[in-house]
Amino acid sequence: MIAIFASACSNGSETAGDAEIIFKNAKVYTVEESQPWADAVAIADGKIIAVGDMAAVEKTLNDETQIVDLQGRLLMPAFGDSHVHPVFGGIAFSRCSLHKGESIEDYQEIITGCVADSPGDETVYGVGWEDSLFPPNGVPNKEILDQISTDRVLIFESAGGHTYWVNSKALEVAGIDKDTPDPENGIIDRDQETGEPVGGLQESAMKLVGHMVPEPSDKEMQDSILYVANMFNSLGITSWHDAGIDLDVDGNSKTLSAYKEVIDRGDLTAHVSLAFKWDNAQELEQIPVILEAVAGAKSWGLQADSVKFYLDGVIPQRTAAMIEPYEGAGDIRGEVQIEPEVLSKAVANLQESGIQSHVHAIGDRGVRVALDAFDYAKSETGAIDRPLISHLNVIDPADQERFGPIGAIAVFQPTWASNYPYMDLTKQAIGPIRSEYIYPSKGVLNYGGMIAFGGDWPVATADPLLGLEVAVTRTNFDDPDSGPLLAEQAITLEQAIEAHTLNVAYANNLDKITGSIAPGKSADLIVLDSDIFEMPAADISEANVILTLFKGRPVHGKIEQFNESE
Repeated sequence: MIAIFASACSNGSETAGDAEIIFKNAKVYTVEESQPWADAVAIADGKIIAVGDMAAVEKTLNDETQIVDLQGRLLMPAFGDSHVHPVFGGIAFSRCSLHKGESIEDYQEIITGCVADSPGDETVYGVGWEDSLFPPNGVPNKEILDQISTDRVLIFESAGGHTYWVNSKALEVAGIDKDTPDPENGIIDRDQETGEPVGGLQESAMKLVGHMVPEPSDKEMQDSILYVANMFNSLGITSWHDAGIDLDVDGNSKTLSAYKEVIDRGDLTAHVSLAFKWDNAQELEQIPVILEAVAGAKSWGLQADSVKFYLDGVIPQRTAAMIEPYEGAGDIRGEVQIEPEVLSKAVANLQESGIQSHVHAIGDRGVRVALDAFDYAKSETGAIDRPLISHLNVIDPADQERFGPIGAIAVFQPTWASNYPYMDLTKQAIGPIRSEYIYPSKGVLNYGGMIAFGGDWPVATADPLLGLEVAVTRTNFDDPDSGPLLAEQAITLEQAIEAHTLNVAYANNLDKITGSIAPGKSADLIVLDSDIFEMPAADISEANVILTLFKGRPVHGKIEQFNESE
């Protein structure tokens, strides 16, 4: 059967003698339903030309073909990521990064060093603090930063990107005091007794001090893209979806220009799809500007035919939109940041222009409003093409069955589906009943829905092997003793791999190009040092990617590390 697959799918006579590289003696997992396993793969001109057993694949052999003996190692399609923020992430790690901090004291030490390293009076900005270190609701306090400086503006963005932690000087310069009203779709965190700002700015309230954050240079943005490409390649990732790049009122984007520069230099080692951000302060009048930006991107050879809607916030700070009120919070249930009718009409209008909709929805009401919008667009236009909902921390049971019929793709962050510290804040905020509906991967699949994985880096790790491990165990890799989170929602390893390869490619409109090992597709492949199908599920993350190919070219590791012969 393998030989028949290779011959039929590779058009054997057309590829005879063409192979530049043949990987033989491999355990090839193709992620192709018609033939999931093979023994050998042939590559030419950056594409796969044959897959099957060696008897079939050797028909592509010639005198110059490089034959690489993998000695039984696992060969798979390279991973994809359906939700990442490369420029934000690259800059987050290149400025005052708090990502390695594990306590308030760690943050103070890191920030003190950053202040000392940047003398003068310019704002000190950084990213990466964790909500879970500020119990009970993830709201930080200005006094902690004031101990470092009351003369410099200090602004630090949470790892999740939904909150600024600022010092008193930042509040003073911005003119924020107890009489400052909360902006629409935003919250100024306040002392419950005095009403004074405590140092946290949620959602749109971040814009009150955003003008004080130093703008990144063009080079800094380009370097961020290259940094991420190199890091992702080392993790076995060769495709990603940039989930939200800014447009100004004239339709220009510094991020888009940075991508163009990197691609024009031939330095981008990944397939990339881009989503433009929807401006919640505007309504349908922004669509012509978005369409013009899409056309411009396409003229540059960039795939940017997606729009990202930020529909709600996050659960611990009670800004995610919930169907019922939060636990012990009166009638507070979070708000959708886009009127449902506006979202529905926007999705329908974009669908008519061939533009994919991608919605950030964390609360169960946010998910429901997004699905309603997709349903509306489908009824109005007759179709809805690959709409995405990202995060989906809580999905009401009545909505888990809607993904399949609508054709919506659930973009989960696999490592979040475990009992890690942030999950404690989530469970406290929503209570025990709704805590049974957290990241229901299996529930969506059981009703015929599709799931795709994305790390949401730098909010969380981008390592796909960690993601696979958590997806099949529902257990925190840093704390196995914490036990599984809703063990019944665990999925199989095959389902998890598909969610990190072929389904990502489908979500990113790249499935005809990459995502599986099949003749005609880009030779985006990885080799692992361990067989994750044979090892205990709890050990999957101990495997390592030792070779990554992008379009048939090594971008991590060297082919020469394997025994080979000419």
